[in-house]
Amino acid sequence: MLPENEVHHKPRHLAERIEGLIPTIMLVAIVLLAIGLIYGIFTADSTPSWMR
Repeated sequence: MLPENEVHHKPRHLAERIEGLIPTIMLVAIVLLAIGLIYGIFTADSTPSWMR
């Protein structure tokens, strides 16, 4: 028999793990988009390629 004070956690399902990671994934996505935007602003030519 198990002791009364011993707690057994149920194995978490994949969906529950992903739900816990959503805020982190969103933060990473925002940071990557911001880096891409800044890179695009600093490296962009003012004239689009189709107008040259």
